[in-house]
Amino acid sequence: MKITKVCGMRNPNNIKDLLSLPVDWMGLIFYEKSSRNVPNSAAKDILAASEGKVKRVGVFVDEDIETIVQKVAKFKLTYVQLHGKESPDYCYDLLAKSAKTFGCGDELQIIKAFSVDENFDFATTKGYEPYINYFLFDTKGKNPGGNGFTFDWTLLKEYNGSLPFLLSGGLDEFSAVAIQSLDLPKLVGVDVNSKFEIEPALKDVEMLRRFTQTLAKEIPV
Repeated sequence: MKITKVCGMRNPNNIKDLLSLPVDWMGLIFYEKSSRNVPNSAAKDILAASEGKVKRVGVFVDEDIETIVQKVAKFKLTYVQLHGKESPDYCYDLLAKSAKTFGCGDELQIIKAFSVDENFDFATTKGYEPYINYFLFDTKGKNPGGNGFTFDWTLLKEYNGSLPFLLSGGLDEFSAVAIQSLDLPKLVGVDVNSKFEIEPALKDVEMLRRFTQTLAKEIPV
């Protein structure tokens, strides 16, 4: 597995402990309805805890593009994860605004999340491909994310797009073995959150340690 993303981080000391593990991306949720929402006032401490150690991903739900660009600058985000009903045109406009602001079209990379159940049409992803770096497939539930349960991963065999994707949705430390056995060439990473929490935005680092250790083990042939 190339990418391990731990989402819903906020506490600087917890972030420092987390980064003792082989974690590649850290998710910061900027959604006021979330119990893991990160306020602007936390930027200085979060940057001090994580600068140069991990790539920061900002998670947004149908947010104003100007607000996203401001958060990208304030929190020095490498990726923006769109977890709402954002259209391909929205993604294009976000990249254009980012390029104008930072003077470089490569300054921002986008992850587009989709909520998956048996009714999801994977052809929906096609129109996003020119603007997106990764897809993320999550469980369809009452919330945009963090619903705490998995979906039927066999549905992912229906995805035949060109872009790599991350798996999310109710993953816990016991999911690692099952994830290893998946035969999905475009699956490049996992995104974990609520099942590893002591409380919202505070992760159990030892539980995550066990998960990453299992995920890194080679499967006997």
